[in-house]
Amino acid sequence: MEEIPTTEELKHGEAQPKGERGRKVLGKVSLLRHKLSQKAEAEPKFRFYALYDRIYRRDVLWAAWEKVRANGGTAGLDGVSIEIIEKASGGAEAFVERLHQELVTRTYKPKAVRRVYIDKPGGGKRPLGIPTVADRVVQTACLLILEPIFEADFEECSYGFRPERNARQALEEIRWLIRLGYQAVYDADLKGYLDTSLQYTSVHEWASKRVGCSSFTWILKPFLLPLVRWTA
Repeated sequence: MEEIPTTEELKHGEAQPKGERGRKVLGKVSLLRHKLSQKAEAEPKFRFYALYDRIYRRDVLWAAWEKVRANGGTAGLDGVSIEIIEKASGGAEAFVERLHQELVTRTYKPKAVRRVYIDKPGGGKRPLGIPTVADRVVQTACLLILEPIFEADFEECSYGFRPERNARQALEEIRWLIRLGYQAVYDADLKGYLDTSLQYTSVHEWASKRVGCSSFTWILKPFLLPLVRWTA
């Protein structure tokens, strides 16, 4: 029988001591992401298992918290803001530790998304979902682990929602191709795609080709199909 390599072969990093910050934390997470990326690039058909325990590593959760804190943003439906977390007893360290324990024991449950409308530059309204700060931290932890794996599978010409890539770079490539003699540009958009359950099915099928961790599926599904509450 053919032996199928999995992430069980990758060494687990030790959990970061409670409250420790700085370069050491970010360095360990960067090293983990680098190893995942190298494996994904070297073996395009490699299927990753045992990823869930990477999410709840304290250093990964702390790195996720730092990203969420740096991005700012308002509170979700629970009314708990970044400022409230930092001023609470135990501060951010206690907050991250609570998330760690809830993920380890699988008692963590994402809350409904606060939905508001924002004005579009060209007129009209755009719906905007605002998760709680806790959910944003867990989502970011998932991103930190998944991103280096799926980045290896993207085409070089893909620029949307990728790290260190943007629309300006895509336009520059279009200009370069036009200078080479290409004359047609095709623009397509799937309207309302993320508003249906179809997107969960297709994303799950695509993700399962790379990720075989059932625990990861358990944590991702509520984020792909969130409960929504509309507010003014």
